Formats: sequence, C-alpha cells, structure tokens
Amino acid sequence: MAAMAAADHPRILLHRFLSLELCKELEFVHRSCCSVGYRPSVFSTTLSHLIATNCAHLILPFLPIRERIKEKVEELFGCEFELFVEFTGLISWCRGACIGWHHDDNRPYLKQRDFAVMDGERLTLTLWFTRNSAHDEDAKLMALLSQAAENYKFDKRECYLPSPASDNMYWFSHDQSGFDIRCARVHLLGYSFCSTSDVKCTTSASSNDSLELLNEPLRLGRGDEIFVKEFVNSLHALQVLQFYYWKAPELEKSRRETAGDMESSRSSILRKSSDMELKLPCNHELAETILGAIYYKEPETIFDWDGLSAAVAGWENYSTKLRRDLSSFMPYWLSNETIFYVNPLELQICKE
Repeated sequence: MAAMAAADHPRILLHRFLSLELCKELEFVHRSCCSVGYRPSVFSTTLSHLIATNCAHLILPFLPIRERIKEKVEELFGCEFELFVEFTGLISWCRGACIGWHHDDNRPYLKQRDFAVMDGERLTLTLWFTRNSAHDEDAKLMALLSQAAENYKFDKRECYLPSPASDNMYWFSHDQSGFDIRCARVHLLGYSFCSTSDVKCTTSASSNDSLELLNEPLRLGRGDEIFVKEFVNSLHALQVLQFYYWKAPELEKSRRETAGDMESSRSSILRKSSDMELKLPCNHELAETILGAIYYKEPETIFDWDGLSAAVAGWENYSTKLRRDLSSFMPYWLSNETIFYVNPLELQICKE
C-alpha cells in the first residue's frame, strides 16, 4: 500500500519535520564551510568535505536527520531495513542557477529536471538512497574518519580549528571574473579580512598567492576598526562570524545580563588603516548579485564588538561539545561499521 501511495503521490510533504533551530544550525554549517559545487552557481557542503577540513564534528547535526528521513523513506516505499544512504549534503543554488537532477549513465533514476532560482540563495538538504551496499556513504566516511583519527582525540588543544581545503575549491568563477566564497560571505555581512600586524598589505602579482593569505592568521575588520582577536585562518574567522549571526539573540541576552562584568568594547578593537585590509582578487559586486545581500540581514540587535567577543567563546564551547561527542561516538561507529546518532543518555548508561 505504501508503494502504491508513493506512485500516486510522488511528492510527500512532511510539515515541521525539522525544527527552525535545527534548520538554522544547518544554515550555519553551510555558510561557514561550503565550497563550490558540481555545476555553475551551486555551492555544497558534504560530510566528506567537513571531515577533510578538520570539521568532522559538524557532521553530528546531520545524523539524527539522516536516520529520520531514511526511516520515513523506507516506510513510504515498504522497504524497511533495506536502504543505505549514498550521499548526504547541503546544496545551495544562487541567483541564475538551474536546479534539478543530471542524467547519470550509472544511475538512470537521476533524470534531468531543471528550474531556476529567480533571486537569493536556496539551501537544500539532499540525501540519496540505494539498496546497493557498495554505494553506502558510511563506509567511505568511516575510512576518512579513521585516517584522521589523531585529530579527533579530545585531549588535543583546540582540535576543533578548521583547516581550509585548496583555494580553488572556494573560487566562484563567472565571465572571466569571480570571488572567493569565504571573502564574499564575510563582505556581505559588512566585514573584511585584515592583516594581524600593521605591515602594509599589497596586491600580489599572482591572484593565487594573494588568496593564500586566507590560510594564514588574520583579523576581522568592520568600518575603520579591527577586532583584536587573531584567527588561525579565514575559515576560523568565518565560522565565528556565522555563529554570531546564528546566535545573535542569545548572545545579546547574555551580554545584557553580564554587562556590568564585561570590559568596554574599546579593549576589543584596534584602529584600522587602509593598508591593513588584505587585498584579494574578489569581485564584491558579483558576490552581491549572485548570493543576494538580502539574506544577510543584521541581527535584531545593535552591533558591538562585545557581541562578537561573546560569539568567540560561544563558538568554542559549541565546537568543544561536538568534538567531545564525536570522540565518544567513534568506538560505537567503528564496532558497528556504520555512522549513527548515539543518544547522550544511552551513552552514559553504557559507560556506567
């Protein structure tokens, strides 16, 4: 009956299947970690990419969603315990992109169905399922996790710091112009990447050389001020910044409650000179056209550097907790040869 229902109604709408907070968390992961996608105007965040950039802990929000969707698909098609997840990823299509499925000779079920995004950025959680265990995503992910096992030991200091992929994975190219995704997302929020010293920054003779600065320590600038915090690279800065915009209401409430105990925001900033901003080959006008600045509205709070300082601590606590969970889950994944969400309460009972 379920199979017949699926044939009669090929699209199933599950209202409020994901909470708004979980959607915002996935948006945070994508906007702070994504790379260029498989076709023009498409950006993607895959689980394998997160592992490869030392952000394996950020796969954890995906796990309960994968399991819930898989169970629902098996129920719908009457194939309980028969499916494997072949692919999990966040895909966003931006202005001018065609959305749909490519035809694949190896996977004939993928037909060409295209439609266009008229404005902004459309973010979609995409999962592919298969009955063929040879295409099981978990086996590939477990191999990647095992290769990088040393990085997932919680006793390593600041083991949650991201490590960028190659620069070309962040470069969006369009009509002989382009922009680096990391630069674009920072710029659309009103910030810039700046040097960690007052040494004059000049445009390199090679665009590739100048983009390499994004893999070095840097600071965030806004207007004529620079945040004193030094970030290990651009991904580190971008994750903190995106975390700030995700958690702005909570951070603002916490800031008001502890306002009397906090130092003045003046101690968190430096004066900025034009020579301190990194000169990078990024077409900001193109970035605004493609990504749509309307999706990067200011939080409903008045910006101050204290809020960003609070975001640094909040992001570290968030990342530390996920790293701790990842370290706890790994033995269960290895013994079961599959990746799944482990309820913290059940985990505690098992340990006792």
